[in-house]
Parts: sequence; C-alpha cells; structure tokens
Amino acid sequence: MFWKKHQRVSEAPTNPHAKGESKEFDVADLYRGPVAVPEKAVGGALPLDEKLRQAYFWIVNHAVISPFYDIEYNDGPAHTVALGDRQNPVVFPSGQSYCSFVLLPLLTFGVRAKCLLVGGPGRGKTTTAILMGVLSGYPLREVRRAIQKGQPQMTIADLLGSPLPADIVQARSLDQIGIGWRKWLSMRVKIIDEYNRIPTRTQSALLTLMADNYAELYDQTFECPDAAWYLTANDDAGGGTYQVIEALRDRIDIVVKALHFNSRFLGDLLGRLEAGIHPEEVVPGQIIFTEEDGDRLKKEIRRVTVPAAVLRRLEFFASQFEYLDPAAAQIEYKTKDTVKLAGLDWAQANALDTGKDRVKDVGAQTRNGMSVRSLMTCLTFVKAMAYFRGAKEVSLEDVRQIIPFVLHDKFSQEPDCPFFEVPENAAFRSDKVGWIRRMFDLSCAEFDRLDRDRDDPVGELSAEFEKGLDGLTRKDVRARLVKIERVLGQWAKSRKFYGHMFDDVLKLKYLHQRYTNYLRWLEWTG
Repeated sequence: MFWKKHQRVSEAPTNPHAKGESKEFDVADLYRGPVAVPEKAVGGALPLDEKLRQAYFWIVNHAVISPFYDIEYNDGPAHTVALGDRQNPVVFPSGQSYCSFVLLPLLTFGVRAKCLLVGGPGRGKTTTAILMGVLSGYPLREVRRAIQKGQPQMTIADLLGSPLPADIVQARSLDQIGIGWRKWLSMRVKIIDEYNRIPTRTQSALLTLMADNYAELYDQTFECPDAAWYLTANDDAGGGTYQVIEALRDRIDIVVKALHFNSRFLGDLLGRLEAGIHPEEVVPGQIIFTEEDGDRLKKEIRRVTVPAAVLRRLEFFASQFEYLDPAAAQIEYKTKDTVKLAGLDWAQANALDTGKDRVKDVGAQTRNGMSVRSLMTCLTFVKAMAYFRGAKEVSLEDVRQIIPFVLHDKFSQEPDCPFFEVPENAAFRSDKVGWIRRMFDLSCAEFDRLDRDRDDPVGELSAEFEKGLDGLTRKDVRARLVKIERVLGQWAKSRKFYGHMFDDVLKLKYLHQRYTNYLRWLEWTG
C-alpha cells in the first residue's frame, strides 16, 4: 500500500483553467516561421504542460518533503496574518502557489538551463537533482554513477576523460591520440555535486563545458548535447574548498535554496524508513519525459508570448542599475562596470555619486547592472513559469515571482546603501530573494508614478523610427531631430538623473545619430 501511494500521480487537470481561444488562420502566419505543433497529444498522450505539472505535484506530494509555498499567486484578496513583535505578515495565497525548491529545478529541466541548489547538508539538493535525471528517462543507477562529485583532488581527466594509453605510445601527433570520454558528457541531465570543492584549473574545464557545450583534451573535442545542469553547494557565497571563479558563477542561470525540514512531517520520514522507500526509486512511468518530449517541451515554452506592457516594465526595471555618474566623463562610460574594470575603489567612487536620492534610487542598492545573459535568462524562465501555469502569455506576476531566483547570483548588493538602514529593510541584507522582489515592486511603483504606460516619449519616438526611413523627406527628418532634442531639453531642467533616464538618453542619442546619418545621405543624393 505504501509503495502504491508513492506512485500515485495527481489526476488531470492539475490546474483547471479555461483554454485560450484557438487563433484564426492569417495568411501572414506563412511568413513568420514554421507551423506550430499543437500541444495535444501525440497518440492521445497528455499535453506536455499538464505532464510537467503532474511531475511537480508528484515530487511535492510524494518525493521531496518541502511543504513550502514561497512562489505565491492570488486569484483574489489573500488572507494575511501579522505575527510576533515585528508584525511579520504571513500570507495565505488565494491562487495555486508553488514550492520554489521543486518548481524551479523542474523549469530548468524544461528549458535546459543551469540551476544551482544551495543549502545545508542533508536538505535534499542531490536527491532533487537525481529526480530530474530519472524524469528525463535515465535508469536510476546510471544517474547516480554520472554524478560528478566535487573534491579537492579532482583533475580535468576525472571530469572529462583520459587519453588511451596505446595511442599515447604510438601517436606521432596530438590529433592521433584517442580519448576515452566520460559517459556523463553525453547525458541530457548533468549533475555536479559540491561544485565549489573543485580545484580552480578543473573549474576552467567545467566552464568551457557549461558555456560552449563541448569538452577538449589533447586537441580532441567532444560535442555535448543540450542539457539541463544541476550544481549543488552548501552555501551561496561562492565559498568552499576553492573559490568559484566569477565566469563559472555567471554561467549559472538560476539559484534555488533548500529550505529547512518541517518537523511536522517527521511521520512521513518514519513511513519511508519503515517501508524502505527512496523516492527516486519509485518515480511513476507516466511522468517520465522521453528525449522527444524534452525537445518539444523546450519549443512549446519558447512559443509563450511576452506582452509589450510586461516587457516594458521589465525594461524599466533593468535600466535602473548600471548608471554611475562619477565613473567617466563621456555618457556612454558612466557605468558601474567602468569602475570595476579600472580596478578603482568602489566605496570611493560610489561616495561621489551625489546627484540623486540614494534611498529612493533602486540602482543604488547594487554594485553592478544586468548582463545580456541574465536578461535572456529572465525571459526564458518567465516564459517557462507562464507555460507551467497553463497560460499562453507571461503575466507581470510571473516576472515578479521568477526574477529573484534568476538574479540571485547576478546582483552584487551594496550593503552600505541607505535603503538598508531603514529598520523594515534590514532583513533584505540576508534575504536576497525578498530583496530583489522588493526592488522590482519599487521599480513598478516608480513606473506607475511616472505614468509610463501612457506618457513614454522615448517609446513613441522608438515606435516612429521602427516604421522605417523609406520615403522620409529632409523636412521630415529634421522635424524628428527637433522632437528628440526637445525631449532632452525638458529633461535637462531637472537636476536629478536616475538610471532609467540613462538608458533613455542613450536610446535618444542612437535615434538622433540614425536620423543624422539618413539626413546626410538625403542631402548627398540631392
């Protein structure tokens, strides 16, 4: 009975919702790319989004004992209770909510990204990673044998493979040496346990593997398939036996914390102990994904749309962080990255940035901005979140819930920012998930205050430019140049300059230069 209970899968639908209306045929669709494969079933099987949800609920209910719902959604007003002397709010969500420790590794599996699981020993990090390997169709024994266990003596050969002894003796050149590649390199789920115990030189080989999807030894290369990566560490500060190199940390797409064990579920542990059950050994066959399922799943996630209004708010949020006025004389170089690359003292450079309200300014809370890679990862995971919930397009709440985990290791916090001196904000020094979500909320509040949904001059000028330059006269071009200069003139009247204005100014400079070049061409052609 206990075994049967642990192999029971939630009945469909796991997330009842109205299906979106089917889109009518438009001849323009023929020019937009390949025809989309319907989500339904090949041969009557479940749609993949439903299968993904079934996998989630099986893991939550029968595999990983993590009764937390920290990714909160609401279908209406949520019930909230304030507890303790500090009146800490406890929210009871009114919509279907999720456990990040289970959901985010599952979304990583769906988009084949790189996930770091952090937390103290014995909190289920490796078990969760193993479950992802079993879900991808590999036998449990093969998954366990393929785990790369970080340890201080780990060599590149331990990680990748070794040259064949006979070839070393007989070869006249490096390209004649055959390599016995490690089998794990060809798997679609790769697990690195305690990656921060790997020596620095071996980390460099791992970086190549994670970044470029190939391994190299003795001028021989091994092309790896697209895979989901799971790395574990006992802390999220980058420490360990060896400091993790920055480039390797930057390749990690999302960070998930293993929360504590709730002692109210000790009876479940006792039941497993007495029945001799290990969850990774009883994964139901109906939630296992074939290689074809995995390929189709990734494609279906990519087809989820991001509405322009949601994308605009994400743009506004991302624009807050890079600008640092004292960093340079020319506007393009007034960035935090300029200070970092120059090797200057951060505290000294930051102290000179007096042109804005440092409590109000969201960008003052970090020492860096957002990279292209982190922005791409944000877009990938918010699409995956919407897909998992059965939606055809991303909502603002999807963005709000996901980006703290994507940006967890991407943002370097400025602990001396006055924002953290406010008593109710002190906890954000250690709670990075709550901190990033709070920054996003503050950014959205500023977006609303500026009424950017309706009053966005840069957006209007950009939309006008996107219509194309063909057919514009010299008079038209000069009129557009005047519009750009007028917007900048209005902004010049304010003495406060914030990060979102920095990106807008650079966009206006870009548009001004494009029109200037086009005007010059018109004058040359007469």
